[in-house]
Amino acid sequence: MDIEKFQTAEPMPANSGLKPKRNYGVILGWGIKQAVVLLVVALLTYGFFQFSHKHILQTVQVEGVSMAPTLPNQQLYLLNRVAYLARDPQPTDIVVLQDPETNCYAVKRIVAKPGDSVFVKGGQIFVNGKLLPEPYLEAGTKTYPDSRYRAQFFICGVDQYFVLGDNRNNSADSRIYGAVRKQNILGTVTP
Repeated sequence: MDIEKFQTAEPMPANSGLKPKRNYGVILGWGIKQAVVLLVVALLTYGFFQFSHKHILQTVQVEGVSMAPTLPNQQLYLLNRVAYLARDPQPTDIVVLQDPETNCYAVKRIVAKPGDSVFVKGGQIFVNGKLLPEPYLEAGTKTYPDSRYRAQFFICGVDQYFVLGDNRNNSADSRIYGAVRKQNILGTVTP
């Protein structure tokens, strides 16, 4: 019969004056692992923030009065960049788009969609031959054509949308640059 021998360490007397040895290699290894975990968590958090801010929700500040009084100057809003993954833009949607004239960003309201005709004359706007009801505008707001013309007629092509500012007398919009392509629409803003 084999008997295994175990050696046990005798406890040190409390008053021996000796200190237990610390294994600094283990402590250092544990600290490095914790630092790496914290760094990975910080990088993932920052990456998700950057991704969501650029591709999901983003804050936008209205600069100018082209959408007043609906969207006052200098106010902040959330731009929903994924709204049009589930559906197409619709008339009355307020959108942020890349202005085809200046390549800057602009906030406008969609009034006509692909296939619609738009006629602007005498302070009125007609979509598909019918006077456009616009309950979101202040009473008495008129829609005049671009100052170079007495009347304007547009047809929205495939993936094109006609946009106007709610402050019709102070808005550079589709009356100037025509219908905008869907790819220039970044997302929707809710007042």
